[in-house]
Amino acid sequence: MHDRTTLLCQNLLRAAAQRFDFVLVPGRFNSGPEHWQSLWQKNLPIWQRVEQRHWNDPDTHRLNGSLRRLLASCKRPALLVGHSLGALASVCLAAELPHKVAGVMLVAPAEPAKFHAEDDVPCAALGVPGLLVASHTDPFMSFARAEHWAGLWGCELIDLGEAGHINVDSGFGPWCYGLALLCQLVTEIEAAGKVQP
Repeated sequence: MHDRTTLLCQNLLRAAAQRFDFVLVPGRFNSGPEHWQSLWQKNLPIWQRVEQRHWNDPDTHRLNGSLRRLLASCKRPALLVGHSLGALASVCLAAELPHKVAGVMLVAPAEPAKFHAEDDVPCAALGVPGLLVASHTDPFMSFARAEHWAGLWGCELIDLGEAGHINVDSGFGPWCYGLALLCQLVTEIEAAGKVQP
């Protein structure tokens, strides 16, 4: 993506931060410093980020609790951007607290059964707008299962092709295209009248 387009996206998101709380929900290991979530937070100071002590332990209940506490402090409807296990926490809290969540961007969600979370994850439409960004070569969820979950949750499916787990190991740094997808989601939410400007 060209620098000008990135700048336009950043400006749109800065303006939208007057109407939404933007929340990063990392997965296991807390998305290190070169991960696109960390780079977005560093380059665009609109973000809140879920914090917890034990990032190495893939405990979805603990991550859900951390996100629940953060959402309790949000003053505006939240836009959740979750990666991997963070995407699972995002769908859980969007279903549990739809009045607190304006929309979700779910990037490379982990297969719930791989982390004993199948009983926690909703099996119905979330009731909020969403994008599910998936890869054909993600070791944590097959593309067919990503299609399945996107359909159940009522999310638009974005196909990135052979993109691994959409993380640093897969060659993703600042991920400007992801920022453009988030801008698309914000625009769709506002056009639908979900949030008053």
